Amino acid sequence: MMKELNPLLHSQLRLAIMSILMNVDEADFVYLKEKTESTAGILSVQLDKLSTAGYIAVNKGFVGKKPRTVCTITDIGRKAFEEYVDDLRQYLNL
Repeated sequence: MMKELNPLLHSQLRLAIMSILMNVDEADFVYLKEKTESTAGILSVQLDKLSTAGYIAVNKGFVGKKPRTVCTITDIGRKAFEEYVDDLRQYLNL
């Protein structure tokens, strides 16, 4: 029987966010917004979902007077992403 794909990572935008964070030390909100071509509101909601699941860490701070939100992938998130990719490979019979 096929293992169900992780529904949290099966969303196109959340998968894109996780893919980006797998390949960088950290990414700020503006960078993620540009790379995913998402709106700020939608991106915010998806980052909250990933953060609540423990897949990413979201750090809010300031650069001068400008707010800056920086995201990093957690060990739990890295493991979940790798499992998702493995499950997808099995699913596609690769």
